[in-house]
Amino acid sequence: MLLRLSIRDFVLVDRLELEFSSGFGALTGETGAGKSILVDALAFVLGERADTGLIRSGCDRTEVSVEFSVAASPSVLEWLRENAMDHDDALILRRTLDAGGLSRAWINGSASTVVQLREVAEWLVDIHGQHEHQSLLRSDAQRALLDGHAGLAAAAAEVASAWRNWREARNTLEAAAGGAEAVAREREELEWQASEIEGLAFSREGWEALNQEHRRLAHAAGLIEGVQFSLGVLAEGDGACESQVDAVASRLDSLADYDPALSEVAQLVQSAQTELAEAVSALRRYADRAELEPGRLAAVEQQIESVLGCARKMRVAPEALPALLASARQRLAELGETADMAALEKRVATAQEAYRAEATKLSAARSKAAKALSEEVSRGMQQLALAGGRFEVALLPVEGGAAYGLEQVEFRIAGLAGGEARSLAKVASGGELSRISLAIQVVTSRSASVPTLIFDEVDVGIGGGVAEVVGRLLADLGRDRQVLCVTHLPQVAARASWQWQVAKGRGDSGVTSHVVSLDEHGRVEEIARMLGGVEITAITRQHAREMLAAG
Repeated sequence: MLLRLSIRDFVLVDRLELEFSSGFGALTGETGAGKSILVDALAFVLGERADTGLIRSGCDRTEVSVEFSVAASPSVLEWLRENAMDHDDALILRRTLDAGGLSRAWINGSASTVVQLREVAEWLVDIHGQHEHQSLLRSDAQRALLDGHAGLAAAAAEVASAWRNWREARNTLEAAAGGAEAVAREREELEWQASEIEGLAFSREGWEALNQEHRRLAHAAGLIEGVQFSLGVLAEGDGACESQVDAVASRLDSLADYDPALSEVAQLVQSAQTELAEAVSALRRYADRAELEPGRLAAVEQQIESVLGCARKMRVAPEALPALLASARQRLAELGETADMAALEKRVATAQEAYRAEATKLSAARSKAAKALSEEVSRGMQQLALAGGRFEVALLPVEGGAAYGLEQVEFRIAGLAGGEARSLAKVASGGELSRISLAIQVVTSRSASVPTLIFDEVDVGIGGGVAEVVGRLLADLGRDRQVLCVTHLPQVAARASWQWQVAKGRGDSGVTSHVVSLDEHGRVEEIARMLGGVEITAITRQHAREMLAAG
């Protein structure tokens, strides 16, 4: 459930902190007061696309945070665990947007992406916009609504995946059939590449070791001379360091008997004496095995030149040769498969059969869901002053199938302009379309698993008795989950369990919108305003009280 919403410098809102209640709540206010800004702010923090126009004029950035109770939402808790984010009974989402267009997001204090906000939001909130009925005229939106309502999104994704596999198999077969000569040329080129690189017996580790050996051999004379010089200075020349350090160590050791203060110094010199002896020993071992190897140097230089020459031919860096060899081998294996036309044809047939199987299952499920949705929406239409109207979800076969399945989805209406069912786009007027959309939204919301439903002025274009029905439908939804409706209809607002009023004011920082939580008296005044317009009379107040009492 939605608990709190905090808004900073968002459009007309400077600072706003809201605490939500359960059940059905109404958000009302005069036209232009900014009622829908709250819905926009919620959509923003839930990951909707945003631009800098959302930042309040004169401000550097906007920030919105929202808190949900998710104790009864195991899917959300599982999502948080899978994404390695802190989780308990509360979920806090936060998003900022600065004037440079940079958007940042956090989930329970952990940095996140906007995509992750959208993912977790799918378990939390459904927002139905006032222009949502316009999308119902699109076939893809109708199909998505049917699949979502029936829980077929995963099945539709499986069909799309099977379609892609079938298409790729067909493309490979067609390419093999039409490009045999090109395939032969490509195979010849790849075989040459593989042969050249394999002949080097090349590896990244071997290349590094070879270069290191070359540096040693190329500087062998200098290395030997340097070692001999070092041995002379340290141990073998007149006045060698080793003998002088030995003398110092012995002298200090005897003096320490007279003054213990010299003991620590004597120990340090003895330590240096030991390390110097080890260094001299290591230099002698190196000198014993060090020698000039002109033959080996020439062989190493030849190996290096072979690698560099091959890399130049392939137009890559030497370090990239192993990856190039792996790529050539993989492509040769693929070309080997394409050479077997019978195998390719079998692959196409298998992929087609898999697609047909998945698509057929989806079609059967859609057919069942289409019938149920048609009946439920038709019943809802009768309540919304569309008596005699009938809603149908038609499944139109698509020859050969498509990524979305074996049929296209078309919403149809009968009984409003003649008996024959016709496409929704061709039959319904603007007002009728709004009411049909509302009926669909109410039906699909009942089956939704999300705990919070937001309706943003979906009651535009209706009034009178129909408005009372809309209020009753939303109140019914509010018994099972949290519902918030932005509305201009007193009949809808009167049915709410709680109500907020949005008002616009002018202050030092310019025009701003603010929200007031209405008590019983405030609700009477607000609903009376919605009923009576500018002048509120005792009669309109009495009417408002009666509507609230009836709600």
